[in-house]
Amino acid sequence: MSVAEYNTVDMAEVLTGAYELGDMINQSAEVADYLYWKQRVAANSDIQNLIGKLQSKKELFEETQRFGHFHPNYHAAKEEVRAVEAELDKFEEVSRFKLAEKALDDMLHSMSETIAYAVSDSIKVPGNDPLPKGGCSSGGKCSCG
Repeated sequence: MSVAEYNTVDMAEVLTGAYELGDMINQSAEVADYLYWKQRVAANSDIQNLIGKLQSKKELFEETQRFGHFHPNYHAAKEEVRAVEAELDKFEEVSRFKLAEKALDDMLHSMSETIAYAVSDSIKVPGNDPLPKGGCSSGGKCSCG
């Protein structure tokens, strides 16, 4: 057996394992909870109306962002987005969906770290925090110094 054939067999095993892992993830409680609340959000016409309203407010805000704080409507547009977001957050479906989404995201990130660090301790794994703290901003283990 050549080296290329040996590597191909190993890659086939890896891919099979990856598909099996994907199936296990899809059967997890986190995915079930996420899909349940996603469906509940989609089925609620009041929430869908507010989501449409939020999209239009975000578009208006994005127009003002080109000029930043100097745009005369910047702060008002930003406040309108926040007001609609706050209105959405009052719905149980939305708050539960966000919690389920975060739980699923955390699980997937943890799995990504486990897989990456099984390959190498120095591998960079993108951070899961939208507001990273310190380091090289790579999200992984910093090897800068």
